[in-house]
Amino acid sequence: MNGHTTALDDPVGESLRGRHAHLARRLGRAATYLPDVATFAAVSAAPDEAEWADLARLLGRGELADMFSSPATPPTSWEPVFVLDGRQMTWSASSPPRAPHAGPDIEELTAQDIPEMLDLVARTRPGPFWPRTNELGTYLGIRVHGALVAMAGERLRPPGWTEISTVCTAPEARGQGHAARLISTLAARITARNERPFLHVAEVNTGALALYERLGFQTRRHVTFRGFRVA
Repeated sequence: MNGHTTALDDPVGESLRGRHAHLARRLGRAATYLPDVATFAAVSAAPDEAEWADLARLLGRGELADMFSSPATPPTSWEPVFVLDGRQMTWSASSPPRAPHAGPDIEELTAQDIPEMLDLVARTRPGPFWPRTNELGTYLGIRVHGALVAMAGERLRPPGWTEISTVCTAPEARGQGHAARLISTLAARITARNERPFLHVAEVNTGALALYERLGFQTRRHVTFRGFRVA
């Protein structure tokens, strides 16, 4: 199975330079996603003043520079917006995807479902999701009585890997195994194309962390998610 772990050291940059290049804005060595796709930005491992200036021009003054897990330090004039401890987890190569439990049908979500997807994200707050985030990869959902109650999808895509993200379930539908079924189904699809699944989780989200471990994900490294306001 493909997927050297070094590609996960800079998952945003690797995605923007590779399979998400068509969704990228670039200036010099700085890059970020198109508006309404994602807020994540990337710089080189040791960015200089000119590179930060390029990123500032890409984003615009007062806009959010979401550095994700990059350890690079922006200019001191950039205002910190958030700092969040988290983990990067990978699917164990020795653990094949587990068969999903029985339950409501899992369907592939399309652009027509975006209003419902945005509503579910607003109610569950799984992390950033914008009107064009679905263009990053495949998103799957579960409906009950016609209403979207759970979803998960593919986000960052460094070489050999696909990130599972936006795992969320409506409060009234929790405890029924929907998240586990969606994650397992996505993982099976990812491994079927000879890639490896990975994901990120905030340390404070202990419930999700326990679920991911039960499903066969292991911690690769601890990370810090950071965002800054461009001066």
